[in-house]
Order: sequence, then structure tokens, then C-alpha cells
Amino acid sequence: MAINIQNILSANAKSMRRSAIRDLLSVANRPEVISFAGGFPNPASFPVEDLKVIMQEVLELDSTAALQYGPTEGNAKLRQLIAERYIAQGLNITKDNVMITTSSQQAIDLTTKIFINPGDTIVCGLPSYLGALQAFWSYQANPIGVTKDEELEVVVRALIASGKKPKFVYTIPDFQNPSGITMNLQQRREVIAVAKKYDLIIIEDSPYRELRFEGETQPLMYSMDNERVILLGTFSKTFLPGFRLGWIIAPTNVIEKLIVAKQSTDLCAPVFDQAVAARYLEKGLFDKNLKNTIELYRKQRNHMLACFEKYMPEVVKWTRPEGGLFLFVTLPEGYDATELFNVAIKENVAFVIGEAFHCDGSGKNTMRINFSFMNEERTEEGVKRLAKAIKKMLETAPVAPATTF
Repeated sequence: MAINIQNILSANAKSMRRSAIRDLLSVANRPEVISFAGGFPNPASFPVEDLKVIMQEVLELDSTAALQYGPTEGNAKLRQLIAERYIAQGLNITKDNVMITTSSQQAIDLTTKIFINPGDTIVCGLPSYLGALQAFWSYQANPIGVTKDEELEVVVRALIASGKKPKFVYTIPDFQNPSGITMNLQQRREVIAVAKKYDLIIIEDSPYRELRFEGETQPLMYSMDNERVILLGTFSKTFLPGFRLGWIIAPTNVIEKLIVAKQSTDLCAPVFDQAVAARYLEKGLFDKNLKNTIELYRKQRNHMLACFEKYMPEVVKWTRPEGGLFLFVTLPEGYDATELFNVAIKENVAFVIGEAFHCDGSGKNTMRINFSFMNEERTEEGVKRLAKAIKKMLETAPVAPATTF
């Protein structure tokens, strides 16, 4: 007789939710489909030739340490180099404030793990990064979304009045996933002011910050308050996603708890990858390649925006991000992006439904579009196909205009 696994699953396991993005990719990865669904960096940005040299140097000069287990907090040289990059941006830190993680997804998971009890409340953007929402749900947290038009303090005050004081505020200030929007200086100050007033922690998730194409660079929130902000970063978007290297910057008493939490998860992040990344940074190759990556993505974003202007129906709206990897697209009220996805797949084009990024199930008329992965020819053809699918949906399922009184 087969075991009924549902009877023995933990409450945490029962709270876990599948990734809508990963499920969509199983459909979108067919060769005939032009997929704007994944958050994939462009392989043209991968410094393959430099890495051949770097890896050989690591194996010749440091093979014993690079191929062995490493400290949980990460490679000391890499932590120092990362700290120096942030010190140049105004952070008052040392390498002791830096812990290397197995991707920034693990950083989100670990910070949730050490702060959240079942039933705790978290405040996040509406929409917000799906991977973070998955982590919150897996620890039985209750994420409450705040739109860009809502006042954070009003939401926090109402939650506290109802006995649901948030444990932390989760935010992606620069080129947010999925919206592509960047918080201005006043918005950052307001979040920090609310956190101070109501004694909250801020999780500043910053995977895209260095991919700025235009506009004014905003200060890191950690530089504005290094006591209650925890900063997360990654090499996945700026260097190599396959290395799975991220980091957490936090006060040392928080880092100590995170180290213990990580020890029971994977002992340490990939040691060889850390050694390669450290040598790559030390030789100045990271910044050289980053400039090329920014130029590549700026060109790809501009091309996609031009294609949207050329082919999309007037009723469709989209964001114009100053950096990052994504556009966020909004259909007229009353239309469902899930229904559109079914039409779009028949046209061999894919995207991620925006509802997946809304913790309250809203955003049904939105979608996320990635512009970093496809070349210009495929991008234009994909936008054509998507526009065709939208026009089909608009023609076959018109939504009646709202009645006015």
C-alpha cells in the first residue's frame, strides 16, 4: 500500500507554492516558442574567454583551497572585494558584514528563516518578486502587498492596530522585478522613516542595481540606515547565473545568525566558483565586462520599447525601466493575462502572467516581459506575435465599459 504523503508532510511543506514561472517555462522552452518569460541574462554577456584563463590560474595557484570545503560565511577575499565595492557607494561596512550565499534566492530564504514564525506578517510591494513570495509562504508568513499609490505608513499602522505588526518590509528599490520601477530618494526616505517609527527591519533586495542604462543613481537604503536594513546582492544578473553566487550585507549580530542558518542548509556556497569570482574581480575584469553588459541591455531594452510602440494596440500600457531586465505590461481592466497566455502560446510566444507576482491574487490584467535574452530579430518577431494575440483577445472577448452615474 502506497504511503499517503499528505498525512506526514510538515506544515511548512504544505505552505509551499509552485513557481508559476518554472511551470510556464516547461511550455515556453519549445524551440518554436519565442519566450519573454524567464529572467535570463544574455549568454553574450558571459566572459567565457576570460574565465578560461581565470579558472586555469585558480587551479594552478590555489587548487587545494578552491576544491575543498570552505567557510560558511564565504571566501574571505571575495567578501573583502564585495565590501570594497559597497564602501565606494557609501556603506560603512567591513568584510565581517558580508556573507556569501548560494544565490540571492538563498539569501531571501535565510533571512526569512531567521526572522519569521508561522503566521507572521511581511509587507512587500504589489507586485513583488515571486521567488521572495515563495520563500515567505514556505515559512507560513502572510505577505501584505502595498501598491506604489498607497502610503506605507497607513498600511503598517492598520496592521499594528489589528495585532499583525510586520516583521519586516521587503523591497526591491532598483528596477524592481517585475515592474521595472525604481524608487526615488523621497520614497526610500519614507520607507526608512516608517521602519524607524514602528521598529521594523527592511530587506533591500538589489540584484539589478548595477544594470542602470539611464537616469540618476539612487543611494542604497543600507547607506541611509545600516542598523535596520539588510542588503541582498548577486552575481547572477551581472556576471554568471550558473555560478549561483549571492550575498547578504547586515550587522554582524545578524550575520552570525545567518551563518548558523546556512550551516544546516548547504554548509557553504560553491567554493571553486567563489575563488574564480574573487580573482575575476581582483583583476578588474568584472567592471570591464559590466560596461559591455549594460550597453548590450540598453540596446535590447530600446529595441523592445520601439517594437512595443510600433506593434502594440493603443490600449496596452507598459513601463519604461531605467535598467534591469524587465518591462511590466498592463492590459485594459477586465482582461485576464492567463487567458491571453493560452492565446499567445498558439502564436508561439510566451510571457509570465502578472498575477503570479501579486500576493493578494490581483494583477490579473498584467504580465512581465523579459528583454535581455532574445536577439533583436527574435524580439521583434516575438512582440509581433504577442501583439497579434492581444488583438485576437480584444476582438473575441471585448470588455464592456464601466457604467457611469
